[in-house]
Amino acid sequence: MQVFFSVGEPSGDLHGANLIEALKRRNPDWEYVGYGGPRMAAAGCQLHADLTQLAVMWVAQVLWNIRKFLKLLADADQFFQQQRPDLVVLIDYPGFNWWIARKAKAQGIPVVYYGTPQLWAWAGWRVSKMRRFVDHVLCKLPFEEAWFRQRGCQATFVGHPYFDELRSRKLDQAFVESQLASEEPLVTILPGSRTQEVKSNLAPFLQTAKRIQRQVPKVRFAIAVYKSAQLELVNELVDQSGLPVEIHVDRTAELIHAARCCLACSGSVSLELLYHTKPSAILYQISKFGYFVQWMLRKIRYITLVNLLTAEDPFADRSAGIYDPDDPRDQHVLMPEYLTYGDRTTELAQHVVGWLTDDTLYANVQGKLSQLKSQVAQGGASERAAEYISTMVISTKVLLHNASHPRSDAA
Repeated sequence: MQVFFSVGEPSGDLHGANLIEALKRRNPDWEYVGYGGPRMAAAGCQLHADLTQLAVMWVAQVLWNIRKFLKLLADADQFFQQQRPDLVVLIDYPGFNWWIARKAKAQGIPVVYYGTPQLWAWAGWRVSKMRRFVDHVLCKLPFEEAWFRQRGCQATFVGHPYFDELRSRKLDQAFVESQLASEEPLVTILPGSRTQEVKSNLAPFLQTAKRIQRQVPKVRFAIAVYKSAQLELVNELVDQSGLPVEIHVDRTAELIHAARCCLACSGSVSLELLYHTKPSAILYQISKFGYFVQWMLRKIRYITLVNLLTAEDPFADRSAGIYDPDDPRDQHVLMPEYLTYGDRTTELAQHVVGWLTDDTLYANVQGKLSQLKSQVAQGGASERAAEYISTMVISTKVLLHNASHPRSDAA
């Protein structure tokens, strides 16, 4: 049995690696190939290309790299025709993965989407592609299964694979203890995993830190840098700010765990913040044009997964609003969020100052995060997905075998 993966995001590389490990435990003789990243390669996937190097955003960047995408697509199509893998597994990365799914279906190869793009948030019309090109949708969030099923897709909720990684991760306790040894509370800044996100979000985060420091002089700040390639940019922005900020690469989990609270770019990191029950304020700084486009397309009120998980009905209020702590609709929100092209540093600083200075407020938010964690962060998504895929592939093989070798009932 051969499984072809197409994974283009660093987070997808992580989830793909965990899924491969879970599949190998059930099917040690299966072969795993395709597009992914270094974590999947380490898990045993034979990479045809490191697609995570093309984790780009927005149309202009896609067009800039269009030749690379077309070459990868042509290579995959040729592989499907010549090798005919038993299954294609897609993880996130909409756009390119739709074309991979289209090519696979043209060859009659079953397609599973594990960790689907958030069509319910911004592109509901694209569910028609899911119906046409994807056989099985494995959902990360509890409300996704009903949403996809109502629109004619075969969908199953397996849980969010990020929690599998978080539950298995071992912290560097010596580093954590060194951070906790200081009497000054730590505010961890998480500017994003993509370099583009760092460019957009770190400067306003540093401006927010200045506002916090003016009100709470005895506070420390640390930046969790996702990869060493971003260090030069981060150092430059920190030097310009004039703030005494610690900078650490590949210490995200430890810096979150040691922090009193956090400032974070919107993304899957909100689930890590939930796992560590850290009160956090969320920012996603975009251009004025980008804000207008998302306002036109977004079909849900919140951009932060944790806030969606606390909503009684994520789709009840389809207004793409701005979080307002005084709005009755936003009273359930655990992570104040700001998707903006303007200056929200005052609001961000107010939240953090409150958590630094008001122990009752802090304990209230942390208690609610702990309650939500107990409900959604149990893990097991990789195992459930592997069990589903194993059963599906074997069943498909049996059906094809029976169809090509009809049983004779003649005496």
